[in-house]
Amino acid sequence: MPPVIRLLAKRLGTSLIVLVGVSMLIFTIARVIPGDPARIALGPSASPEQVQALRDRLHLDESLPVQYGYFLRDLSRGDLGVSLYTNRPVTTDIAQFLPATLELIVVAGLMMILIGLPLGVIAARYRGSWADHAVRVFTLLGVSAPSFVWAVILMLIFAFYLPLFPIAGRIADSYAIPSVTGFLMVDTLLAGNLRAFANAAWHIVLPAFALALSGIGQAARLTRSNMVETYDRPFIEMAQSYGFPERRIANRYAFRPSLIPSLTIIGLDFAAMLGNAFLVEAVFAWPGLSRYGVAVILRKDLNAIVGTVLIISAMFLIVNIVVDLLIAFINPRIRYSQRAS
Repeated sequence: MPPVIRLLAKRLGTSLIVLVGVSMLIFTIARVIPGDPARIALGPSASPEQVQALRDRLHLDESLPVQYGYFLRDLSRGDLGVSLYTNRPVTTDIAQFLPATLELIVVAGLMMILIGLPLGVIAARYRGSWADHAVRVFTLLGVSAPSFVWAVILMLIFAFYLPLFPIAGRIADSYAIPSVTGFLMVDTLLAGNLRAFANAAWHIVLPAFALALSGIGQAARLTRSNMVETYDRPFIEMAQSYGFPERRIANRYAFRPSLIPSLTIIGLDFAAMLGNAFLVEAVFAWPGLSRYGVAVILRKDLNAIVGTVLIISAMFLIVNIVVDLLIAFINPRIRYSQRAS
């Protein structure tokens, strides 16, 4: 078996075990939180008979193992139940809200890569100069405040005082774009409407940048520190003694060995954004899954809570598997270790 396939099989097996554990944990926590979900869903005006009927439908009077058995039975059919918040199947809600969050974090992840890594390379190449100090100050500011603080600051500066970007939403109301994939920028391109695409891209800049700032700072700082350490290696001194251009040394010989830790951090930040995006989505009125998840938690919507957490956990594990495969591709020693094992 090829080593990469072996690595993928191991990661998939571990991820399946983790998902089962997460489902058991969140299923139990969602049901031991104080409050009657049936009463919360129906409101104070509902009769005791109506509340009891809903409790019977949700199997809330059964023991936890029995309830979990019903959950696994429905999950095997692709059924996550009906949301008490929206009165729709949870799978329908996830299909509606997940693409908006994924689109947001994909753009934020691209910003982390396209801004954070080059900043780290610049800071390492010109270490000790004004460029290095400027990058270090910028990255320190990025990691020193949470994303929702930057969301408010960016909105105040670039939406109110300098009205350059829209305040809320994914696209202007004047555009009617049919939903094909749920990813608005993709749907605008499929519709052949470049103005709508530009408008959607303009809407996503501020929330994505606010969400990515912390990751940009971490990626830049880690890339710089690893490249500075790599510059002291003998093969860098040999390249310099041969008279290789400094740009080539930085981008080819110093950057690639330093990429693995940075890629790991970017992958972890990218996965964590699935759960951490709810405050940014709230500030910019972004109709995403994270914002939906907070709403169902506040209403103790059991089916929606479990479904949302499972989807976020699955996406987190998928991202980590992709990062592991990328690292194995970049670092041959990992592939060889898999072959040896």
